Amino acid sequence: MNRDGRLGIGVVGDARFGPVFAAGLAGAGHAVIGVAVSDGDPAERAEAMLPGVERLDAARTIERSELVVLAEPADRLEARIAELTAAHAWMPGQLVVHCCAEFGTAPLGGALDQGVIPLAIHPAIDITGTSIDLARLREGWCGVTAPRPVLPIAQALVVELGAEPVVIAEADRAAYAEAIDTATSFTRSIVQQATALLAGIGVESPGFVLSSLVRSAADNALAEAQPTPEPPVE
Repeated sequence: MNRDGRLGIGVVGDARFGPVFAAGLAGAGHAVIGVAVSDGDPAERAEAMLPGVERLDAARTIERSELVVLAEPADRLEARIAELTAAHAWMPGQLVVHCCAEFGTAPLGGALDQGVIPLAIHPAIDITGTSIDLARLREGWCGVTAPRPVLPIAQALVVELGAEPVVIAEADRAAYAEAIDTATSFTRSIVQQATALLAGIGVESPGFVLSSLVRSAADNALAEAQPTPEPPVE
């Protein structure tokens, strides 16, 4: 880490949140040094979120970075970490963060032997890969898992994104991921079903018709889900 606390950030992988994460931290004063993404949509998303950023291969991106955002989907994460570890790509003292809900820092275990500092930060929002995500993060939360000595670093990165960190134990990541998936898939399914019913009776723009209802119903349900504080013991 630089003396002023600013980090050089590199993005490796095609997952949508990678460039968003880097853009959010760039807005907090960090420097994005490069991205290793595929051609097509991933490259276009990176350019839109990080205009003019240099495209490098994974090895050079990691070599130049103090913080590596490993933007891989859950079904690819462990294999990609194994590939990079076998290639001795990691730098000692380097922060490496992945953004998969399912995993804590366990998948980065092999990279620890090469001196990395492992972090797991998952944004509890429905990712679009656009600047919309940055606005949503400012009213959202991120699930954070990290070894206790470096947990404050992970929490500080989340705060710099404008979000609030919630600490998830390593052993609880599977339950956390299930909660995220349930909320996301159930909401999308219900909205699709309801809009199809309205469209079937000739209602134009059914999504707009239901937008306030869905938001208010979700807000009310979330408020009702908050635990009732226990009265103080006299």
